[in-house]
Amino acid sequence: MNTAQQLRVGIVGAGHFGRFHALKSAANPAEQLVALYDPDPARAAVVAAEVRCGIATSYENLLEQVDAVIIAAPAEYHFPLTSQALRAGRHVLVEKPIAATLDEAYALAELAEQTGKILQVGHLLRYSAEHHAITERIKAPLYIEATRIAPYKPRGTDVSVILDLMIHDLDLVLAIVDSPIAEIDALGAAVSSAHEDIANARVRFENGCVATITASRISLKTERRMRLFSQDGYLSADFMERKLSFIGRERGLPLPGTGGFRREAISWKDHDNLAAEHEAFAASCLYGAPVLVDAQAGIRALDAAIRVTDSIKRSREIMELSGLIPSPPKS
Repeated sequence: MNTAQQLRVGIVGAGHFGRFHALKSAANPAEQLVALYDPDPARAAVVAAEVRCGIATSYENLLEQVDAVIIAAPAEYHFPLTSQALRAGRHVLVEKPIAATLDEAYALAELAEQTGKILQVGHLLRYSAEHHAITERIKAPLYIEATRIAPYKPRGTDVSVILDLMIHDLDLVLAIVDSPIAEIDALGAAVSSAHEDIANARVRFENGCVATITASRISLKTERRMRLFSQDGYLSADFMERKLSFIGRERGLPLPGTGGFRREAISWKDHDNLAAEHEAFAASCLYGAPVLVDAQAGIRALDAAIRVTDSIKRSREIMELSGLIPSPPKS
């Protein structure tokens, strides 16, 4: 634990997410953004100029200057970059997924434990006002429906839509449902890239709860919603509009003619999820605050994502055998 007033931070990756992390780090009073590193010096120069920080000549050079690193590189580099930082005695905030494989993820968790350094995973929805509101109102969900769809963009297509988009909702569902996964039935299709661009997963938990999760990056519109029901009531959350509606018996205004039900409507205008994530990371590194999304949470989300991918593969094999879809040409 660092008792300094500011956490000296370095950022790895000056792409889309790296730039956003740099902006939030530069604006966070608890962080001092020292430098960033990117294999593309021109890209690094653009972002560094925007946030007025230094440019590291190498990853090793970056580690020498900071207390903590934020890793916003492609998933295949998460393990080597994170492990090197932890071994160097640096705290790490790594973007989701925690690693490319479960073996790598378990190794990172063990390394963080051995070094005593903070390892936080960038599952952003955990820091949303909606997440707090959901868990405050729905204690034991019976059914969850999550939808996360967006138009096609080349960014992110180095991985499947499961690791790109669906993993957000998988992590959130796992945080809400207090039970291990019993089984997953999923299907998906690669439409515009080499990996699945659209997927649907039905996740059944050992306690009986069921979650249906849909993710697409080839849709005509952007939508990020979650609906839940339990014996407490029905809740609908719109993560884009930052609105939540809850129908139950304890909260909100009476709904005439419904036998005693009430409706509560909430909206948020000033909550910045990424800024909240940075504040939490700095508090954990500087003052030992609990890590909300630690390595174990990252492992659970990655494990669920891999199980979804495996189920999609099995579904595809059945479809090919039945003739529903053509089999790939033999090499």
